Amino acid sequence: MRYYPPKVALAVVIANMIGTGVFTSLGFQLLAISSTATILFLWLLGGICALCGALCYAELGSRHPASGGEYHFLTELIHPYAGFVSGVVSATVGFAAPIALAALTFGNYLQAAGMPLDPQWSATALIVLLVTIHTRTHTESSAGQYYFTALKIILIGFFIAMALYQKPSYLDQLDGSAKSLDELFSGEVAIALIYVTYAFSGWNAATYILGEMENPKRDLPRVLFVGCTIVALLYLALNAVFLISAPVSALRGEVEIGYVVARYLIGEQGALIVSIVLAGILISTVSAMVLAGPRALQRLGGDYRQFAFLGRLNHGGIPANAIIFLSGIALVFLWTSTFEQILIAAGLLMALNTFVTVLAVFISRKKVGRAAVSESFTMPLYPLPAVVFLLITGWTVIYSAAQFPLQALAVITLLMIGYPLFSKWQRFQQIS
Repeated sequence: MRYYPPKVALAVVIANMIGTGVFTSLGFQLLAISSTATILFLWLLGGICALCGALCYAELGSRHPASGGEYHFLTELIHPYAGFVSGVVSATVGFAAPIALAALTFGNYLQAAGMPLDPQWSATALIVLLVTIHTRTHTESSAGQYYFTALKIILIGFFIAMALYQKPSYLDQLDGSAKSLDELFSGEVAIALIYVTYAFSGWNAATYILGEMENPKRDLPRVLFVGCTIVALLYLALNAVFLISAPVSALRGEVEIGYVVARYLIGEQGALIVSIVLAGILISTVSAMVLAGPRALQRLGGDYRQFAFLGRLNHGGIPANAIIFLSGIALVFLWTSTFEQILIAAGLLMALNTFVTVLAVFISRKKVGRAAVSESFTMPLYPLPAVVFLLITGWTVIYSAAQFPLQALAVITLLMIGYPLFSKWQRFQQIS
C-alpha cells in the first residue's frame, strides 16, 4: 500500500485551514464589533485554540493511530454512538458544508473577476473535477494536493506583500481603545469567535488520514503543530492587512473581502486579477477537504455492514465510494442553502465535535495507563492545552446555543431520539 508522506499531510492541514473563513469572516465580525483590536485579538485567540487542540489530537493520534479522525477516537474511547454521531456530523457538516462554502466562494470570486459564470455551476464543476483527481491513485492525489497548497501559500504571501508595498491608507483603524476590553466578554464576541474557529477548522485534518501516513506516531505531532503555526501567522497578517487597506465601512457585511481590499489598493482592474488569484487559492481548500473528509465515512463503512459500500477501496487503495458520497452531500448543500446558514451551522457543530474529542484525552490517559502514555507523544504542560481549548470552545458553544436556541434544541432532540434507534440498529447488526 502507498502512503501519504509527511509533506502531503502538512499540506492537507494547511489547505483545510486556509479557505473560505479567512476571506469572508471579517465582514460579518465588523457588523457586531466596533474595535479592530478586538477582532485581531479574536484571530490570535483562534490560533491559540487551534494549537491547543492540535496538541490534544496529536496525543490521541499517536496513541490511537487509525484513519477516521473524531469518529475513530470517540468510538474507541467514549462510546460507539458518540463515534457514530461524530462520523455523521463530520460527513454532513464538518466536511460537506465547508466543501460547499469554499467551492461557492471560488465561484463568487470568479464572477467578481468578470467571468460570465454562475457561481453555483463553477462550484459544481470544481467539486466534480477534484473528485475525479482524488479517486484515482495516492500518487496523483498526493502530488495534486502538495502543489495546490504550495501555490496557496505563495499567493497569500504575495497578497500581503502587495498590500504593504502600496503603503496602506487606513493605519489609524488599528485601534487599541479601552472599549475593546469591554467587548471581549460580550455575546457578540462569542458569536464572532464562531467565524474565527470556523476559519481555523481543519487543523485536525491529518487525523483523518492517520492510517495512510508513513509514521503517524512520529509525524502527526509535527504536522499538526507546524501547520497550525503557519496558518495562525498568516491569518493575523492577512486580517491586519485587510483592516489597514480599506475603510471599515466598505468591509462591513461584505463576503468577498479580498476583492474589496484589492479594489482600494490597486483599483478595479487589479481587483479583478486578485479575485482570480483568490479563486485559485480556494481550489486547494476544496481539494484538501475532498481528500481528508471521506476517511471518516470509510471507517463508518468498515464498522457497520449497512454502510459497507463506503468502506470499500478501489484498485489504488482509495475510498472512492466515500469520496463520491461526501461530495454528493456537498452538492446538496451547495444548491439548497444560503452562505451564512451553512457557515453558522458548520461552525457550531464542528466546535461541539472537537470539544467532545478533546475531552477524550483525559479518558485516553486513564484507559491506557501510565506506561502506554509515556511511549506515545504527550502534550507539553498537560493538562493546560486541553483546558484552554475546552474553555475557549465551550464559551463559544454556550453563547452560540443561547443565540440560536431553536438550532441547539434541534441538535439535542436529534441526539436523544437517535440513541435508542442506534441501539436497536446495533443489536440487529449483531444478530444478523
